[in-house]
Amino acid sequence: MVGEARDPDDSAGPLDGVTVVDASQVLVGPFCTMQLGDLGADVIKIERPGTGDQTRGWYPPQFEGEMDGDGDAVSAYYASVNRNKRSITLNLKTDEGRDLLRELVRDADVFVENFRVGTLEEWGLGYEDLREENDDLIYCSLSGYGEWGPYAEKPAYDLIMQAEGGLMSITGEEGREPVRVGVAIADIGAGMYATQAILAALFHRELQDAGGQKIDVSLFDGQVAWMSYMATNYFASGEPPERMGSKHPTIAPYQAFPTQNSYVVVAAASEKLWENFCRALEREDLLEDDRFRTNADRVEHRSDLEAELRSELVEYQIDDLLDRLEEYDVPARKVHDMEDVFEHPQVEARGMHSRIDHPTAGTIDVPGSPMHLSQTPTTIRRHPPTLGEHSADVLAELGYSDREIEKLKDADVI
Repeated sequence: MVGEARDPDDSAGPLDGVTVVDASQVLVGPFCTMQLGDLGADVIKIERPGTGDQTRGWYPPQFEGEMDGDGDAVSAYYASVNRNKRSITLNLKTDEGRDLLRELVRDADVFVENFRVGTLEEWGLGYEDLREENDDLIYCSLSGYGEWGPYAEKPAYDLIMQAEGGLMSITGEEGREPVRVGVAIADIGAGMYATQAILAALFHRELQDAGGQKIDVSLFDGQVAWMSYMATNYFASGEPPERMGSKHPTIAPYQAFPTQNSYVVVAAASEKLWENFCRALEREDLLEDDRFRTNADRVEHRSDLEAELRSELVEYQIDDLLDRLEEYDVPARKVHDMEDVFEHPQVEARGMHSRIDHPTAGTIDVPGSPMHLSQTPTTIRRHPPTLGEHSADVLAELGYSDREIEKLKDADVI
């Protein structure tokens, strides 16, 4: 069943009552704050007047407006990480804009930013500055390399991080050029670490009756941490791991193979599964082959094993092969594209395909939230906001009159 957006007044989730001021843009920060919004926080997104978040202009593709046939287009990239937020435009290069930000954080719980290191300190909006406004504030800074170290002030992009953090050295086919993971995994990974850190800081603040604190998360650190067993394989062997395509360094067979009409991945991750795999293919002879008796043998003779299996599996239609392997309880699946994914019955059952009504773009489809809480479920309550859609509402909550709000607009502050 496709999930539907809920009324904003409905119970919002475990972070209901938490206010997040989000001064980030593009991906790493917005991905973090979208998760907080999904969990029920009131996320106030700060955007530049006139242009807003850079990703508003990153199209095609886009969701075309459907109201009267010619509504405003909404960038698919922007829509992917900005639901459950309220947008306010604020010119932080002006004294008035910076003063308004200070007002916003006085009653906020969390502040998130991904400006270039040192920029907000120059504007008087660094952690120590905003801490004077609100000692309980949790201040999360996101950057390419972190706030200290010899690379702290260098600019960073996901592609650079995937290369420099080691991920591209192990991604791609053996003997061929390195490739990046197909989504901006350095940004997404750092956004997840930031969310974890913010939740931990909120928990510490409440449990210990303590104040707020500063959080520093970098894309580079996140990529290094995500090297996990590839890093420890290097520490143990002294040999940097190389690109292996879909293969696994210590398990065989565990990779993708071509069939007549698609690709299948097979994960024979135990001796029992290897036996089942051979029987499913009616290749019991492989079980008697000394090169393939144990997993260690199969890893040592990986090239020979791959040649045997490739010549066998390429004779199958994908559905026939999957049926046969499932009969023998062998973990195997077709390599899906996005159309396959969002027609998947498990995606439907788990609510991982959601639809949101948008005021200019009609219905927008987005992935659902993977966080399933039994008592306080995540919700999709708000569409990705139009630029400055909630400026007047948020300023009114701060006590500004309609006349004062108009004066701020005329002065290009909002």
